[in-house]
Amino acid sequence: MALTEPFNGRYAPISDYALIGNCRTAALVSRDGSIDWLCLPRFDSPSFFAALLDSEKGGRFRIRPKGFFSCERRYIEGSATLATTFHCPAGQVVLRDFFPVASEEEKKSCLTPEHEILRKIEGVQGEVEIEILYQPRPGYARTPPHLEDRKGSGFLCRGCHGAVILLSDIPLATTNNGAEAVATATIRAGEQKWLSLSFCAEAPAVIPTLGEVARHKYEQSLRWWRDWEAKCRYYGPFGAAVLRSAVVLKLMIYAPSGAIIAAPTTSLPEKVGGTRNWDYRYCWLRDASLTLRALFSLGYSADAHAFTEWLLHATRMTWPELKVLYSVFGEAHLPESELRHLDGYARSRPVRIGNDAEKQFQLDVYGEVIDAVSVFAGRGGSLDRETTRLLNGLGKTVCKRWREPDDGIWEGRAGPVHHTHSKVLAWVALDRLIRLYEMGYRELSERTFRAEREKLRQEIEERGYNKSIDSYTSTFDGNQMDASLLLLPIYGYADAAHPRIRSTYARIRERLGRGSLLYRYEEGMNDGLPAGEGTFGICSFWAVECQARAGDVAGAYRNFEELLSYGNDVGLFAEEIAPDGAALGNFPQALTHIGLINAAITLAEMERK
Repeated sequence: MALTEPFNGRYAPISDYALIGNCRTAALVSRDGSIDWLCLPRFDSPSFFAALLDSEKGGRFRIRPKGFFSCERRYIEGSATLATTFHCPAGQVVLRDFFPVASEEEKKSCLTPEHEILRKIEGVQGEVEIEILYQPRPGYARTPPHLEDRKGSGFLCRGCHGAVILLSDIPLATTNNGAEAVATATIRAGEQKWLSLSFCAEAPAVIPTLGEVARHKYEQSLRWWRDWEAKCRYYGPFGAAVLRSAVVLKLMIYAPSGAIIAAPTTSLPEKVGGTRNWDYRYCWLRDASLTLRALFSLGYSADAHAFTEWLLHATRMTWPELKVLYSVFGEAHLPESELRHLDGYARSRPVRIGNDAEKQFQLDVYGEVIDAVSVFAGRGGSLDRETTRLLNGLGKTVCKRWREPDDGIWEGRAGPVHHTHSKVLAWVALDRLIRLYEMGYRELSERTFRAEREKLRQEIEERGYNKSIDSYTSTFDGNQMDASLLLLPIYGYADAAHPRIRSTYARIRERLGRGSLLYRYEEGMNDGLPAGEGTFGICSFWAVECQARAGDVAGAYRNFEELLSYGNDVGLFAEEIAPDGAALGNFPQALTHIGLINAAITLAEMERK
């Protein structure tokens, strides 16, 4: 393993990051031990560290060897604890990073901060000189930081709607007029040092201790994660990748509400230097039914039930209309703005917070929400009369609005058109309502929904399928391909072996495929944005599902194995993948990992047939 010079101010590849979290917020840690992204107190709060989006101004918390080193990383088995091993000419050290987590009973036994990151440095061989750099930059680096040295109680920094306290076994000294703290220390074999970064919104702050207490939190957190992983009921192929994806999905759950965010980051570019940079720290309804399918199939029914409860709460807030995205507490007004003082990842601007997709009309979300509730009911969940009336109202909205153009699943900004995928998901909405009626929910307007469902299918088959190219198309009366059409058999609109689905799959592979990877739509399609993006991870996993469902299980296996090679060294996937294999877009992306899980589940199902 060749020694390399440490990063000095440049941007690491997106795939060089790993994720740690506590189901309330999350941090991204680079290969050289730098926490370059952390929002407090929750996923969509202002950042405390944002070197990910501005290497000079954003702020970081870095622990690494001085001089040349090489490194390797892994998650400690059965957990979300990251272990980075640094190999140096004079020795070897391991850095372990994690958010302490515990059961509710364990939390009652002692006072703990609202959030804490623990960083453990352990000497393994020889002796290694390490350097520490602590650069808090609260409020997206808009709040001037000042570190207050409280001696034995650590360094206090106010911001992010509370107080952040850094404790360290290694003496730190402030520099840069009190805006940062630094240290160097020699770590010898067998030696252990701890650092704690904690947050409290209310005074007086709970100040954690290190030493034996930190070691106890480490063991406690490992037990918590291993107990959670033990609930997994997946026994099919590619088990390690599926389980790691399940952990990633768990890390994106906001535990107080049950919501699941799309990604813990904002504005990581779909093309380096490009402008397709979006804030994904919110909850998209389009992911709902695919998410529930993954959670239920893996055996995580408690998480699935919590997510369903959040989904029903959020949709009540705007009923009988649905918005595209919501905050973790169900807020639907999330206006988009730009942080002009930040350079953006590798100078990819603008940096955005909020997301104007909240203003769009996306017909497909009705299908995804109603299908999700149908999945919930089919797995033993019960719906009260109020929820059934809510669903009935959503169904009537579909009947009223399915003839309108919409902005579509990909949230283009060129204006509404008649998207075939959206019409199919409107069909799914009505189909699932009819299914729920047949399950005994008699408050639903079954006759109306059945009549409109038939009209929808007729319209889709007449205008959404182009006989001259033997394929369903992106838009009505069109001739272009869109990878969202791969969802037709996944949602049960048509069988994957049907000639029209087979030929659509072939056209999609022909026009959008790059090996096992797929672009989401054809180059040159007008979406109202400057061109430039990578292939889409979720679309590539959808293709594996379709291929397997159509009977080519061996081919689907090969493509799945190739797709796994595009994850990083700790099994994380971004939203997109560049032609050269580089990760693009927000990272890690929940939907990509959901796609991986569901594709593996389908392979396991097809294997058993």
